[in-house]
Amino acid sequence: MTQLQALKNVKTKPELAKLLNIKPSIFTHCIYILDTKNQYTQFKIPKKSGGERIINSPSDKLKTIQKSLSNLLLDCLDEINKLKFPESEISRPRAKNSKHLKVKCSNSKIKQPSLSHGFERNRSIITNSMMHVGRRHVFNIDLEDFFGSFNFGRVRGFFIKNKDFLLEPEIATAIAKIACYNNELPQGSPCSPVITNLITHSLDIKLSKLALDNSCMYSRYADDITFSTNERNIPKDIARSVDGELTVGKKLRSEIRRSGFSIKDSKTRDQYKDSRQDVTGLVVNKKPNTKKEYWRTVRAQCDMLFKTGAFSDVSNGEIVKGNINVLEGRLNFIDQVDHYNRLRQHPALEAKYQPKKEALYLRNMAKLRRHLHNGREKTFSRFIFYRLFYANETPTVLTEGKTDNVYMKAAIHMLASSYPQLAQESNSSTPYKLLTKFVEYSERTRYLLELFGGADYLKTFVMHYRQHYKYYKAPKSDNPVIILVDNDTGPKDLINYVNGIKDKHVSPTSSKDIRNTDFVHIFHNLYLVMTPKGSNGQDTDIEYFFKDPDRLRQYQGKCFNTVTKRNPDTDLSKDSFANHIIHANKRSIDFSGFDVILNRIVLAIDHYKSIK
Repeated sequence: MTQLQALKNVKTKPELAKLLNIKPSIFTHCIYILDTKNQYTQFKIPKKSGGERIINSPSDKLKTIQKSLSNLLLDCLDEINKLKFPESEISRPRAKNSKHLKVKCSNSKIKQPSLSHGFERNRSIITNSMMHVGRRHVFNIDLEDFFGSFNFGRVRGFFIKNKDFLLEPEIATAIAKIACYNNELPQGSPCSPVITNLITHSLDIKLSKLALDNSCMYSRYADDITFSTNERNIPKDIARSVDGELTVGKKLRSEIRRSGFSIKDSKTRDQYKDSRQDVTGLVVNKKPNTKKEYWRTVRAQCDMLFKTGAFSDVSNGEIVKGNINVLEGRLNFIDQVDHYNRLRQHPALEAKYQPKKEALYLRNMAKLRRHLHNGREKTFSRFIFYRLFYANETPTVLTEGKTDNVYMKAAIHMLASSYPQLAQESNSSTPYKLLTKFVEYSERTRYLLELFGGADYLKTFVMHYRQHYKYYKAPKSDNPVIILVDNDTGPKDLINYVNGIKDKHVSPTSSKDIRNTDFVHIFHNLYLVMTPKGSNGQDTDIEYFFKDPDRLRQYQGKCFNTVTKRNPDTDLSKDSFANHIIHANKRSIDFSGFDVILNRIVLAIDHYKSIK
């Protein structure tokens, strides 16, 4: 049964609670006994255009219920779109990179529905701006008091009368009670945006037809509505000139008013192709792009950070100390735009940017990506290296793959009391906190850092570490970067390379074979730690340190099996073992075998502090 059908079949509030994966008793207590009107905290945030925006933030319990409702309604919306557009990319992805580009697929008949782009899955300000790239006119209007336009009765009535839902009145009332505060949808609630999109869809249909009739393109991002056209003049139904000033056309204004909204006339503007055109904060003259002054500010802040370890920012007109988390968010946003445009270029690149110079293949350096970076990607790459490796606030650990991260995080969590250098144990006043950073590999780390797990990537990382490290002038970190690998044949090239480094330090110093060391200080703050040899001197991988009873735990009739009997064709995969056995059952797993690995990591941390 689909989520939409399940929701339509709900007849009582306890059934609704179960559909939301909330205990009926908790649901009743939170929504009806405590009452939702008593569970909000109000605060103000400054608007970019001046003034303040009032945010009503729900309590944690109410927010959990609202998030569940939001996810349920998003599932319903996906199902509705698949039924209405069975041949679209959202139902049957076929176009190259469609899952990355989201819209603008090659064939208009299979293009995904793209009227609303705010707070919807696979939609963003990037996909919204993409709808209006390279147009002669870009016309923007804003809706007045958008969230305040949806009162309790309007929300309840929609779920009762809308043909896609047709819910029982009692259930529609419960949904409206979950969602509304002070007789409106509050900004700050997780479910407000999706409900506004559902109700506003009828307006989207009307305005998209108006746009089509007038040779225009239409899109909406929350309360921000955009029309664009290549006509010489904007059609009079969309906008008209009154006393030399452009204003909203009568037909457009009428459609918006009949749908229960009003226009904020002060935000109405037409942007001609000879000037900078922006849609939801992105420039759209030739391609979706960030504003030049935005990038210049971010680049200057990065330069200052790399030289001094700090940077300044502007908040409410005052110069303040910059926040590195905010800077990382800005760089991530810029990179999302660049990544999107990379996938649109001709010839199109794969999502993982496979095309490379032939010379790199011939030199066995096929893992290199930095030669493909543009200036902004180069800066972002340097920022990530700075934060993870040069000025890391906690010890950074690089493993051979994502399953190793799962094992190590679970082991540290369960053994936290014995390793205060690695984690802060939870107690009545403080929550558990991991004090080490495990690098999570992705296609972006492959492209930006040439890191993707596996010993070959780690060898390349070590080979170029000094070159990247010397770029920075800021104060160095007090924390090491530790490469953790299996002590088997897998990382032999990495181990041979480290073995050839003359100024390395091994511990204990009496060890002649680095495979039998506790750790190797390679150079700078970079360390190598290998899993200890087995009791008979045999090679080991990280799974070797689990006890047999835990390895033999079953998931869907399979187990990971013991080392001597392991069969990759019939046993659990490493990924399933890591997630469905170790992570899911970590509180009952025996991690005592991991003491020898964690002790080595602690020795490396203490060594770096002693020489720093």
